[in-house]
Amino acid sequence: MAAATVSILLTGCGLYKEAKVLHGEYESQAKVTANAYGTSDDLEDYPTNGSLADISWRDFFTDPLLQKLIDQVLANNTDLNSACIAVEKSLESLKAAKMGYLPSLYFSPSGSLSSFDFGPVSKAYNMPLQVSWDADLFGSITNKKRAANAVMLQAQMREESVRSNLVSAVAQQYYMLQLLDRQLVILTATDSLWNASLETEKILWENGKVYSTAVNQMESSYLNVKTQIVDIRRNIRSVENALCRLLAETPQHIERSQWGSAALTESSDSTTGQRMFDTKFIKIGVPAEVLQKRPDIRMANFAMEEAFYNTKAARAAFFPNVTLQGVVGWTNREGTVNPGKILLNAVAQLTQPIFARGTIKANHRIAQLTEEDLQHKYVQTVIDAGNQVNEALADCQAAREKHAYYHRQVEVLREAYMGTHELMDNGKSNYLEVLTAQESLLNAQLSEAMNMYNGAQAVIALYIALGGGTK
Repeated sequence: MAAATVSILLTGCGLYKEAKVLHGEYESQAKVTANAYGTSDDLEDYPTNGSLADISWRDFFTDPLLQKLIDQVLANNTDLNSACIAVEKSLESLKAAKMGYLPSLYFSPSGSLSSFDFGPVSKAYNMPLQVSWDADLFGSITNKKRAANAVMLQAQMREESVRSNLVSAVAQQYYMLQLLDRQLVILTATDSLWNASLETEKILWENGKVYSTAVNQMESSYLNVKTQIVDIRRNIRSVENALCRLLAETPQHIERSQWGSAALTESSDSTTGQRMFDTKFIKIGVPAEVLQKRPDIRMANFAMEEAFYNTKAARAAFFPNVTLQGVVGWTNREGTVNPGKILLNAVAQLTQPIFARGTIKANHRIAQLTEEDLQHKYVQTVIDAGNQVNEALADCQAAREKHAYYHRQVEVLREAYMGTHELMDNGKSNYLEVLTAQESLLNAQLSEAMNMYNGAQAVIALYIALGGGTK
Protein backbone atom coordinates (compact mmCIF):
# COMPACT_ATOMS: atom_id res chain seq x y z
CA MET A 1 0.00 0.00 0.00
CA ALA A 2 2.78 2.41 0.95
CA ALA A 3 4.78 1.53 -2.14
CA ALA A 4 1.75 2.06 -4.37
CA THR A 5 1.08 5.42 -2.75
CA VAL A 6 4.65 6.54 -3.30
CA SER A 7 4.56 5.36 -6.94
CA ILE A 8 1.36 7.29 -7.62
CA LEU A 9 2.82 10.34 -5.87
CA LEU A 10 5.95 10.28 -7.99
CA THR A 11 4.25 9.82 -11.35
CA GLY A 12 1.32 12.07 -10.62
CA CYS A 13 3.42 14.99 -9.41
CA GLY A 14 6.12 14.65 -12.05
CA LEU A 15 8.72 13.86 -9.42
CA TYR A 16 10.03 10.81 -11.23
CA LYS A 17 11.97 13.00 -13.66
CA GLU A 18 13.45 14.98 -10.78
CA ALA A 19 14.45 11.77 -8.99
CA LYS A 20 16.21 10.56 -12.13
CA VAL A 21 18.15 13.80 -12.42
CA LEU A 22 19.20 13.66 -8.77
CA HIS A 23 20.57 10.15 -9.33
CA GLY A 24 22.66 11.34 -12.30
CA GLU A 25 26.43 10.92 -12.22
CA TYR A 26 29.12 13.58 -12.45
CA GLU A 27 30.67 14.29 -15.83
CA SER A 28 34.21 15.56 -15.53
CA GLN A 29 34.63 19.21 -16.45
CA ALA A 30 38.40 19.00 -16.22
CA LYS A 31 39.96 20.35 -19.37
CA VAL A 32 43.45 21.58 -20.19
CA THR A 33 43.95 23.87 -23.16
CA ALA A 34 46.61 23.01 -25.71
CA ASN A 35 48.53 26.23 -24.98
CA ALA A 36 48.52 25.79 -21.20
CA TYR A 37 52.26 26.44 -21.13
CA GLY A 38 52.05 29.62 -23.18
CA THR A 39 54.58 30.20 -25.94
CA SER A 40 58.00 28.64 -25.63
CA ASP A 41 60.72 27.91 -28.17
CA ASP A 42 61.46 24.73 -26.24
CA LEU A 43 58.13 23.22 -27.29
CA GLU A 44 58.43 23.60 -31.05
CA ASP A 45 60.15 20.33 -31.92
CA TYR A 46 58.98 18.13 -29.09
CA PRO A 47 56.98 14.96 -29.79
CA THR A 48 53.72 14.38 -27.95
CA ASN A 49 53.90 10.64 -27.41
CA GLY A 50 55.51 10.66 -24.00
CA SER A 51 56.02 12.60 -20.83
CA LEU A 52 58.46 12.97 -18.00
CA ALA A 53 55.55 12.18 -15.69
CA ASP A 54 55.57 8.60 -17.01
CA ILE A 55 59.08 8.05 -15.63
CA SER A 56 59.26 6.71 -12.09
CA TRP A 57 61.47 8.63 -9.73
CA ARG A 58 63.78 5.61 -9.45
CA ASP A 59 64.46 5.79 -13.18
CA PHE A 60 64.68 9.57 -13.13
CA PHE A 61 67.23 9.77 -10.30
CA THR A 62 69.95 7.21 -11.02
CA ASP A 63 72.19 7.96 -8.04
CA PRO A 64 71.91 4.92 -5.67
CA LEU A 65 72.57 7.02 -2.57
CA LEU A 66 69.87 9.49 -3.58
CA GLN A 67 67.45 6.63 -4.22
CA LYS A 68 68.18 5.24 -0.77
CA LEU A 69 67.65 8.66 0.80
CA ILE A 70 64.31 9.15 -0.97
CA ASP A 71 63.18 5.70 0.17
CA GLN A 72 64.00 6.59 3.77
CA VAL A 73 62.15 9.90 3.57
CA LEU A 74 59.05 8.31 2.03
CA ALA A 75 59.06 5.70 4.78
CA ASN A 76 59.63 8.04 7.74
CA ASN A 77 58.33 11.50 6.83
CA THR A 78 55.65 12.73 9.20
CA ASP A 79 53.69 14.71 6.60
CA LEU A 80 53.47 11.72 4.27
CA ASN A 81 52.42 9.44 7.11
CA SER A 82 49.68 11.92 8.00
CA ALA A 83 48.54 11.98 4.37
CA CYS A 84 48.38 8.18 4.34
CA ILE A 85 46.32 8.19 7.53
CA ALA A 86 43.98 10.74 5.94
CA VAL A 87 43.44 8.31 3.05
CA GLU A 88 42.58 5.51 5.48
CA LYS A 89 40.15 7.78 7.34
CA SER A 90 38.43 8.76 4.10
CA LEU A 91 38.16 5.08 3.14
CA GLU A 92 36.38 4.39 6.44
CA SER A 93 34.01 7.30 5.76
CA LEU A 94 33.31 5.89 2.31
CA LYS A 95 32.55 2.46 3.78
CA ALA A 96 30.09 4.09 6.19
CA ALA A 97 28.45 6.00 3.33
CA LYS A 98 28.03 2.78 1.31
CA MET A 99 26.33 1.16 4.31
CA GLY A 100 23.66 3.85 4.08
CA TYR A 101 21.68 1.67 1.67
CA LEU A 102 21.24 -1.00 4.34
CA PRO A 103 18.56 -0.92 7.04
CA SER A 104 19.38 0.15 10.57
CA LEU A 105 18.91 -2.47 13.28
CA TYR A 106 18.63 -1.65 16.97
CA PHE A 107 18.05 -4.01 19.87
CA SER A 108 16.67 -2.03 22.80
CA PRO A 109 15.27 -4.21 25.60
CA SER A 110 13.55 -2.47 28.51
CA GLY A 111 11.71 -3.47 31.68
CA SER A 112 9.67 -1.79 34.39
CA LEU A 113 8.17 -2.41 37.83
CA SER A 114 4.98 -0.64 38.86
CA SER A 115 2.64 -0.69 41.87
CA PHE A 116 -0.54 1.24 42.68
CA ASP A 117 -1.23 2.23 46.33
CA PHE A 118 1.30 -0.28 47.62
CA GLY A 119 -0.55 -3.04 45.81
CA PRO A 120 1.02 -5.97 44.01
CA VAL A 121 4.01 -5.18 41.84
CA SER A 122 3.41 -5.45 38.14
CA LYS A 123 6.31 -6.46 35.96
CA ALA A 124 6.54 -5.51 32.31
CA TYR A 125 9.21 -5.87 29.70
CA ASN A 126 9.91 -5.24 26.03
CA MET A 127 12.53 -7.00 23.93
CA PRO A 128 12.12 -5.39 20.50
CA LEU A 129 14.36 -5.43 17.44
CA GLN A 130 13.77 -2.16 15.63
CA VAL A 131 14.35 -1.90 11.87
CA SER A 132 14.51 1.32 9.83
CA TRP A 133 15.21 1.67 6.09
CA ASP A 134 15.43 4.80 3.94
CA ALA A 135 14.07 4.25 0.42
CA ASP A 136 16.46 6.91 -1.01
CA LEU A 137 14.00 7.87 -3.74
CA PHE A 138 15.73 11.16 -4.51
CA GLY A 139 19.34 10.08 -4.23
CA SER A 140 20.26 11.57 -0.88
CA ILE A 141 22.22 8.47 0.18
CA THR A 142 23.60 7.90 -3.30
CA ASN A 143 24.94 11.42 -3.61
CA LYS A 144 26.46 11.35 -0.14
CA LYS A 145 28.20 8.08 -1.02
CA ARG A 146 29.54 9.54 -4.27
CA ALA A 147 30.68 12.69 -2.47
CA ALA A 148 32.47 10.51 0.10
CA ASN A 149 34.18 8.68 -2.75
CA ALA A 150 35.33 12.03 -4.20
CA VAL A 151 36.69 12.99 -0.78
CA MET A 152 38.62 9.72 -0.66
CA LEU A 153 40.08 10.37 -4.13
CA GLN A 154 41.11 13.87 -3.03
CA ALA A 155 42.91 12.36 -0.06
CA GLN A 156 44.75 9.99 -2.39
CA MET A 157 45.76 12.88 -4.65
CA ARG A 158 46.91 14.85 -1.61
CA GLU A 159 49.08 11.89 -0.62
CA GLU A 160 50.55 11.76 -4.14
CA SER A 161 51.19 15.50 -4.01
CA VAL A 162 53.03 15.20 -0.69
CA ARG A 163 54.99 12.27 -2.10
CA SER A 164 56.11 14.13 -5.25
CA ASN A 165 56.98 17.26 -3.26
CA LEU A 166 59.11 15.16 -0.91
CA VAL A 167 60.90 13.52 -3.83
CA SER A 168 61.59 16.96 -5.27
CA ALA A 169 62.72 18.42 -1.94
CA VAL A 170 65.06 15.52 -1.17
CA ALA A 171 66.59 15.61 -4.66
CA GLN A 172 67.13 19.37 -4.57
CA GLN A 173 68.70 19.22 -1.10
CA TYR A 174 70.87 16.29 -2.15
CA TYR A 175 72.15 18.12 -5.23
CA MET A 176 72.66 21.22 -3.10
CA LEU A 177 74.94 19.14 -0.86
CA GLN A 178 76.84 17.97 -3.94
CA LEU A 179 77.12 21.58 -5.12
CA LEU A 180 78.44 22.70 -1.75
CA ASP A 181 80.91 19.83 -1.73
CA ARG A 182 82.04 20.88 -5.20
CA GLN A 183 82.40 24.50 -4.15
CA LEU A 184 84.33 23.39 -1.07
CA VAL A 185 86.73 21.47 -3.31
CA ILE A 186 87.19 24.56 -5.50
CA LEU A 187 87.76 26.83 -2.50
CA THR A 188 90.14 24.37 -0.85
CA ALA A 189 92.21 24.12 -4.04
CA THR A 190 92.11 27.92 -4.34
CA ASP A 191 93.23 28.20 -0.73
CA SER A 192 96.37 26.21 -1.53
CA LEU A 193 97.12 28.18 -4.69
CA TRP A 194 96.55 31.56 -3.10
CA ASN A 195 98.62 30.59 -0.11
CA ALA A 196 101.48 29.84 -2.51
CA SER A 197 100.92 33.19 -4.23
CA LEU A 198 100.95 34.95 -0.88
CA GLU A 199 104.23 33.30 0.08
CA THR A 200 105.72 34.35 -3.28
CA GLU A 201 104.54 37.89 -2.73
CA LYS A 202 106.12 37.95 0.73
CA ILE A 203 109.46 36.84 -0.71
CA LEU A 204 109.28 39.56 -3.36
CA TRP A 205 108.49 42.11 -0.63
CA GLU A 206 111.43 40.94 1.48
CA ASN A 207 113.67 41.36 -1.56
CA GLY A 208 112.33 44.85 -2.10
CA LYS A 209 110.61 44.06 -5.40
CA VAL A 210 107.04 44.91 -4.28
CA TYR A 211 105.46 47.15 -1.70
CA SER A 212 103.88 45.95 1.50
CA THR A 213 100.48 47.00 0.14
CA ALA A 214 100.74 44.20 -2.42
CA VAL A 215 101.26 41.67 0.36
CA ASN A 216 98.34 43.12 2.33
CA GLN A 217 95.99 42.98 -0.69
CA MET A 218 97.02 39.42 -1.45
CA GLU A 219 96.55 38.35 2.16
CA SER A 220 93.14 40.02 2.31
CA SER A 221 91.95 38.00 -0.70
CA TYR A 222 93.42 34.85 0.79
CA LEU A 223 91.55 35.41 4.08
CA ASN A 224 88.35 36.02 2.13
CA VAL A 225 88.68 32.51 0.69
CA LYS A 226 89.12 31.21 4.23
CA THR A 227 85.84 32.82 5.33
CA GLN A 228 84.05 31.38 2.29
CA ILE A 229 85.25 27.92 3.26
CA VAL A 230 83.78 28.42 6.74
CA ASP A 231 80.46 29.58 5.19
CA ILE A 232 80.34 26.58 2.85
CA ARG A 233 80.88 24.16 5.72
CA ARG A 234 78.16 25.88 7.72
CA ASN A 235 75.78 25.68 4.75
CA ILE A 236 76.52 21.98 4.39
CA ARG A 237 75.52 21.45 8.00
CA SER A 238 72.32 23.44 7.44
CA VAL A 239 71.29 21.41 4.37
CA GLU A 240 72.05 18.14 6.16
CA ASN A 241 69.85 19.26 9.05
CA ALA A 242 67.05 20.12 6.62
CA LEU A 243 67.25 16.63 5.13
CA CYS A 244 67.21 15.11 8.62
CA ARG A 245 63.98 16.97 9.33
CA LEU A 246 62.46 15.40 6.23
CA LEU A 247 63.72 12.03 7.49
CA ALA A 248 62.19 12.71 10.92
CA GLU A 249 65.61 11.95 12.43
CA THR A 250 68.09 13.79 14.62
CA PRO A 251 70.86 15.81 12.90
CA GLN A 252 73.53 13.62 11.34
CA HIS A 253 75.84 13.33 8.34
CA ILE A 254 74.12 12.61 5.02
CA GLU A 255 76.01 10.16 2.84
CA ARG A 256 76.24 11.30 -0.77
CA SER A 257 78.17 10.63 -3.94
CA GLN A 258 80.66 12.95 -5.58
CA TRP A 259 79.47 15.90 -7.63
CA GLY A 260 78.63 14.88 -11.20
CA SER A 261 79.03 11.15 -10.61
CA ALA A 262 75.42 10.41 -11.64
CA ALA A 263 73.28 12.21 -14.19
CA LEU A 264 69.59 12.81 -13.76
CA THR A 265 69.07 10.40 -16.65
CA GLU A 266 71.24 7.71 -18.19
CA SER A 267 73.57 9.41 -20.62
CA SER A 268 77.25 9.01 -21.42
CA ASP A 269 77.46 12.41 -23.07
CA SER A 270 79.75 14.74 -21.16
CA THR A 271 81.73 17.70 -22.38
CA THR A 272 82.97 18.85 -18.98
CA GLY A 273 83.18 15.69 -16.92
CA GLN A 274 80.02 16.69 -15.04
CA ARG A 275 77.31 14.22 -16.02
CA MET A 276 74.77 15.67 -13.61
CA PHE A 277 73.92 18.48 -16.00
CA ASP A 278 72.11 16.74 -18.83
CA THR A 279 68.80 18.00 -20.21
CA LYS A 280 68.55 15.91 -23.37
CA PHE A 281 65.81 13.79 -21.87
CA ILE A 282 63.44 16.76 -22.04
CA LYS A 283 63.01 15.71 -25.67
CA ILE A 284 60.75 12.94 -24.36
CA GLY A 285 58.06 15.57 -24.77
CA VAL A 286 55.78 17.76 -22.71
CA PRO A 287 52.31 17.70 -24.31
CA ALA A 288 49.80 19.87 -22.50
CA GLU A 289 47.53 16.88 -21.85
CA VAL A 290 49.99 15.47 -19.31
CA LEU A 291 49.04 18.20 -16.88
CA GLN A 292 46.10 15.93 -16.10
CA LYS A 293 48.62 13.69 -14.32
CA ARG A 294 49.44 16.36 -11.75
CA PRO A 295 48.02 15.46 -8.32
CA ASP A 296 46.85 19.02 -7.64
CA ILE A 297 44.84 19.18 -10.88
CA ARG A 298 43.26 15.79 -10.27
CA MET A 299 42.53 16.81 -6.70
CA ALA A 300 40.83 20.00 -7.94
CA ASN A 301 38.72 17.90 -10.31
CA PHE A 302 37.66 15.55 -7.50
CA ALA A 303 36.82 18.58 -5.36
CA MET A 304 34.43 19.72 -8.10
CA GLU A 305 32.96 16.21 -8.17
CA GLU A 306 32.40 16.29 -4.41
CA ALA A 307 30.73 19.69 -4.64
CA PHE A 308 28.52 18.42 -7.49
CA TYR A 309 27.17 15.57 -5.37
CA ASN A 310 26.84 17.76 -2.30
CA THR A 311 24.65 20.11 -4.35
CA LYS A 312 22.48 17.19 -5.43
CA ALA A 313 22.19 15.97 -1.85
CA ALA A 314 21.18 19.47 -0.76
CA ARG A 315 18.62 19.56 -3.57
CA ALA A 316 17.22 16.18 -2.49
CA ALA A 317 16.33 17.69 0.89
CA PHE A 318 13.47 19.59 -0.77
CA PHE A 319 11.66 16.36 -1.67
CA PRO A 320 9.81 13.73 0.35
CA ASN A 321 11.69 11.16 2.34
CA VAL A 322 10.16 7.70 2.61
CA THR A 323 11.17 5.59 5.59
CA LEU A 324 10.04 2.05 6.38
CA GLN A 325 10.16 1.06 10.03
CA GLY A 326 9.37 -2.15 11.80
CA VAL A 327 9.51 -3.69 15.26
CA VAL A 328 9.63 -7.38 16.12
CA GLY A 329 10.19 -8.86 19.58
CA TRP A 330 8.67 -10.09 22.84
CA THR A 331 6.53 -8.15 25.29
CA ASN A 332 3.99 -8.69 28.09
CA ARG A 333 2.61 -5.15 28.05
CA GLU A 334 -0.58 -6.08 26.20
CA GLY A 335 -2.16 -7.85 29.10
CA THR A 336 -0.21 -11.05 28.67
CA VAL A 337 1.70 -12.92 31.29
CA ASN A 338 5.23 -14.13 31.26
CA PRO A 339 6.92 -15.13 29.07
CA GLY A 340 4.90 -12.72 26.93
CA LYS A 341 3.92 -12.76 23.30
CA ILE A 342 5.46 -11.82 19.98
CA LEU A 343 5.13 -8.16 19.05
CA LEU A 344 5.00 -7.11 15.39
CA ASN A 345 4.71 -3.56 14.11
CA ALA A 346 5.34 -2.02 10.65
CA VAL A 347 5.13 1.65 9.65
CA ALA A 348 5.69 3.41 6.33
CA GLN A 349 6.40 7.10 6.84
CA LEU A 350 6.61 9.85 4.25
CA THR A 351 8.11 13.15 5.35
CA GLN A 352 7.72 16.20 3.12
CA PRO A 353 9.55 19.36 4.24
CA ILE A 354 7.27 22.41 4.22
CA PHE A 355 9.06 24.99 6.33
CA ALA A 356 12.46 24.42 7.94
CA ARG A 357 13.28 28.03 8.84
CA GLY A 358 15.12 28.52 5.57
CA THR A 359 17.89 26.03 6.32
CA ILE A 360 17.18 23.72 3.36
CA LYS A 361 17.18 26.58 0.87
CA ALA A 362 20.28 28.13 2.41
CA ASN A 363 22.16 24.82 2.39
CA HIS A 364 21.31 24.31 -1.28
CA ARG A 365 22.47 27.79 -2.22
CA ILE A 366 25.69 27.38 -0.24
CA ALA A 367 26.37 24.09 -2.04
CA GLN A 368 25.81 25.77 -5.41
CA LEU A 369 28.19 28.62 -4.56
CA THR A 370 30.79 26.16 -3.33
CA GLU A 371 30.55 24.26 -6.61
CA GLU A 372 30.93 27.47 -8.61
CA ASP A 373 33.91 28.56 -6.51
CA LEU A 374 35.69 25.23 -7.03
CA GLN A 375 35.19 25.48 -10.79
CA HIS A 376 37.02 28.82 -10.78
CA LYS A 377 39.75 27.36 -8.57
CA TYR A 378 40.21 24.47 -10.97
CA VAL A 379 40.83 26.88 -13.85
CA GLN A 380 43.36 28.78 -11.73
CA THR A 381 45.08 25.53 -10.76
CA VAL A 382 45.55 24.67 -14.44
CA ILE A 383 46.87 28.16 -15.16
CA ASP A 384 49.35 27.91 -12.27
CA ALA A 385 50.47 24.47 -13.45
CA GLY A 386 51.09 25.73 -16.98
CA ASN A 387 53.03 28.67 -15.58
CA GLN A 388 55.25 26.34 -13.55
CA VAL A 389 56.02 24.25 -16.62
CA ASN A 390 56.80 27.37 -18.65
CA GLU A 391 59.14 28.67 -15.93
CA ALA A 392 60.91 25.32 -15.60
CA LEU A 393 61.41 25.06 -19.35
CA ALA A 394 62.79 28.60 -19.48
CA ASP A 395 65.18 27.83 -16.61
CA CYS A 396 66.34 24.64 -18.34
CA GLN A 397 67.00 26.53 -21.55
CA ALA A 398 68.85 29.37 -19.80
CA ALA A 399 71.07 27.03 -17.76
CA ARG A 400 71.84 24.95 -20.83
CA GLU A 401 72.86 28.01 -22.87
CA LYS A 402 75.01 29.46 -20.08
CA HIS A 403 76.72 26.13 -19.40
CA ALA A 404 79.06 26.29 -22.41
CA TYR A 405 79.81 29.96 -21.74
CA TYR A 406 80.77 29.33 -18.12
CA HIS A 407 82.91 26.35 -19.07
CA ARG A 408 84.82 28.35 -21.66
CA GLN A 409 85.13 31.29 -19.26
CA VAL A 410 86.78 29.07 -16.64
CA GLU A 411 89.25 27.76 -19.21
CA VAL A 412 90.16 31.27 -20.37
CA LEU A 413 90.52 32.66 -16.86
CA ARG A 414 92.63 29.71 -15.75
CA GLU A 415 95.03 30.40 -18.61
CA ALA A 416 95.01 34.12 -17.73
CA TYR A 417 95.75 33.40 -14.08
CA MET A 418 98.63 31.07 -14.87
CA GLY A 419 100.04 33.55 -17.36
CA THR A 420 99.90 36.58 -15.07
CA HIS A 421 101.33 34.57 -12.18
CA GLU A 422 104.26 33.51 -14.34
CA LEU A 423 104.77 37.10 -15.44
CA MET A 424 104.73 38.26 -11.81
CA ASP A 425 107.33 35.65 -10.89
CA ASN A 426 109.53 37.10 -13.64
CA GLY A 427 108.86 40.66 -12.52
CA LYS A 428 106.86 41.54 -15.64
CA SER A 429 103.46 41.88 -13.95
CA ASN A 430 102.23 43.50 -10.77
CA TYR A 431 100.20 41.99 -7.97
CA LEU A 432 96.96 43.71 -9.02
CA GLU A 433 96.86 41.79 -12.30
CA VAL A 434 97.47 38.51 -10.51
CA LEU A 435 94.92 39.35 -7.83
CA THR A 436 92.30 40.24 -10.42
CA ALA A 437 93.00 37.08 -12.43
CA GLN A 438 92.76 34.72 -9.48
CA GLU A 439 89.58 36.32 -8.10
CA SER A 440 87.97 36.21 -11.54
CA LEU A 441 88.87 32.55 -11.92
CA LEU A 442 87.43 31.65 -8.51
CA ASN A 443 84.17 33.49 -9.19
CA ALA A 444 83.84 31.83 -12.61
CA GLN A 445 84.42 28.37 -11.12
CA LEU A 446 81.82 28.94 -8.41
CA SER A 447 79.37 30.40 -10.94
CA GLU A 448 79.82 27.43 -13.28
CA ALA A 449 79.04 25.03 -10.43
CA MET A 450 76.01 27.07 -9.39
CA ASN A 451 74.69 27.16 -12.95
CA MET A 452 74.98 23.40 -13.21
CA TYR A 453 72.99 23.08 -10.00
CA ASN A 454 70.41 25.55 -11.34
CA GLY A 455 70.10 23.41 -14.46
CA ALA A 456 69.56 20.25 -12.44
CA GLN A 457 67.07 22.08 -10.21
CA ALA A 458 65.15 23.29 -13.29
CA VAL A 459 64.97 19.77 -14.68
CA ILE A 460 63.65 18.48 -11.34
CA ALA A 461 61.10 21.31 -11.26
CA LEU A 462 59.95 20.37 -14.78
CA TYR A 463 59.64 16.73 -13.77
CA ILE A 464 57.45 17.61 -10.79
CA ALA A 465 55.48 20.27 -12.69
CA LEU A 466 54.43 17.65 -15.25
CA GLY A 467 53.16 15.31 -12.54
CA GLY A 468 56.25 13.18 -11.96
CA GLY A 469 57.48 11.77 -8.68
CA THR A 470 54.23 10.09 -7.63
CA LYS A 471 55.34 6.56 -8.47
